[in-house]
Amino acid sequence: MRLGLYSLFGLTLLALPAFAQDISLRLPVACEIGRTCFIQNYLDRDPSPAVSDHQCGTLTYEDHDGTDIRIPNMLAQQAGVDVVAAADGKVASTREGVPDTAVTEQTREKISQIGCGNAVVIDHGQGWRTAYCHMAKGSVAVRSGREVKAGEKIGQIGLSGLTEYPHLHFTVIKDGKPVDPFAYGAPEKSCGGGKSLWEASLQRALAYQAGAVLNKGFASGPVTMEAIESGAAERETPTTKSPALVAFVRAIGLKGGDVQTLTLFDPDGKPLAQNKAPPLDRAKAQWMAFSGVKQPEGGFRPGLYRAIYRVERNGRPAIEQAFGISLRP
Repeated sequence: MRLGLYSLFGLTLLALPAFAQDISLRLPVACEIGRTCFIQNYLDRDPSPAVSDHQCGTLTYEDHDGTDIRIPNMLAQQAGVDVVAAADGKVASTREGVPDTAVTEQTREKISQIGCGNAVVIDHGQGWRTAYCHMAKGSVAVRSGREVKAGEKIGQIGLSGLTEYPHLHFTVIKDGKPVDPFAYGAPEKSCGGGKSLWEASLQRALAYQAGAVLNKGFASGPVTMEAIESGAAERETPTTKSPALVAFVRAIGLKGGDVQTLTLFDPDGKPLAQNKAPPLDRAKAQWMAFSGVKQPEGGFRPGLYRAIYRVERNGRPAIEQAFGISLRP
């Protein structure tokens, strides 16, 4: 992402003279962290080929220079999720016209030249700038030279540039260099140090989460990652006459060694099916799990069916999500 950002905006990232003044940032996306959007990746704070986020976790990748705020699926993207200015400033650069197309191995090299996709850079003065990448084609709502206020819409989340899923890549720049808004001023490779640049009202919502459930639901048959990403899986409503009842989840930010269990319960609380996966061989940006049963003779009993997804990490609970569905004829 770092190369795509700099190759796009070039000299527009050169900073103004620096002053000893920090910036206060609003959330750059009109969404609710942990419910309608999630942090997929943080800035990589390790200058070596290894990676480390500001908590010495693995929610990043090599040379990642910003924060990735992800929305649940393409259905949410198509409905429209606004990108907003994180602070008052003046628009320094924009780019429009890049198609919304997920990158593939065949297109990666070509797209890397415009890795940031449709984007905006805002100059906030005192050497501070923010960059907003991967916005939807046709959504950029500002032009160079325009003054903007914090919270003002500048575009919408899209799938343009070097990305495999809809999200905003948000970079904070001080004196021409990317900095970590979660740990500003912390030494490289440090854990939990530095200063948060986010405004006080966001501190609780942006507390570090080492993994989360991005999608969950029930289907009447096998579930694919494509169906989850498109939103089709979550739009299905199984009934007592469905050929099967399948609980599914998609989790993000999993680590090597994590043990996942997804259990489906009947209306009496009795386990109907369980999927306990072997420990993960390495960290996973995302992972899908499902557990289900075929329709019994005469159909499923009406009532509330529940599922519980658990992730155990180093022998301790790391993620737990419960959800349910009421089956009707």
